[in-house]
Amino acid sequence: QLQLVESGGGLVQPGGSLRLSCAASSGFTLDYYAIGWFRQAPGKEREGVSCISSSGGSTKYADSVKGRFTISRDNAKNTVYLQMNSLKPEDTGVYYCAAEAAGPDYSGSLGAMDYDYWGQGTQVTVSS
Repeated sequence: QLQLVESGGGLVQPGGSLRLSCAASSGFTLDYYAIGWFRQAPGKEREGVSCISSSGGSTKYADSVKGRFTISRDNAKNTVYLQMNSLKPEDTGVYYCAAEAAGPDYSGSLGAMDYDYWGQGTQVTVSS
């Protein structure tokens, strides 16, 4: 079964940057999966942040991160990235990546219910 592993979280000051990575377990390829990034702050529901199609040709962003976050993928490295710039305290939370089997024309979804495979999450804390 496909397993996803997130990395790159940490503590950063407001205005700083982090790059999160989502890698597939050995023996699996992400080529045929749309990937989403989600986050969950304490006491809040899980929120869709960004997603990317299996081909990488289509991306979506939540309004709260548009212009600050960039999702990308390197299928040769079997990895999806979330570059987060101009971080704010309200970006704090556990960030999860998720995978949904999809063809190249499927643009992806910010809805958690659409995804079948989830990583364990990585903590991002934005604080001075």
